[in-house]
Amino acid sequence: MAVVKHTEADINLLARLLRAEAEGEGELGMMHVGAVGINRIRGDCSDFVGLKTIPHMIYQEHAFEAVQKGYFYQRARESEKRLARKSVKGHRQWPAKYSLWYFRPPADCPPTWYNQPHVGRYKLHCFYEPRAGECDNIYNTF
Repeated sequence: MAVVKHTEADINLLARLLRAEAEGEGELGMMHVGAVGINRIRGDCSDFVGLKTIPHMIYQEHAFEAVQKGYFYQRARESEKRLARKSVKGHRQWPAKYSLWYFRPPADCPPTWYNQPHVGRYKLHCFYEPRAGECDNIYNTF
């Protein structure tokens, strides 16, 4: 059962994002990107109030570097589409399980990112969750 509404076109779009943002970090790295994106839709809080669909989440201004810089326009392969389908079904694990932000710093992960606490690193990306009491929707079980 999906945790966000989607079409097959949305799956293709999400798959392209997974590939563009984290192809070099393998399947788990791409799944972390998917979890953050789905959390942003489900959270409906902070910088992500009003995001209701996968296209809204992906094309939100300044949300993903790959969309801004053009890496996003590679086609989605079946392997990324499979991961996108898992993401919309709510598959998520630490450090992206409840994260709404991630980025790739040139060195160590800062303890906060836009005033949000660092919760973990996976390969080159640092992940950040909202502070306690903020964005409670992402903590709901499916």
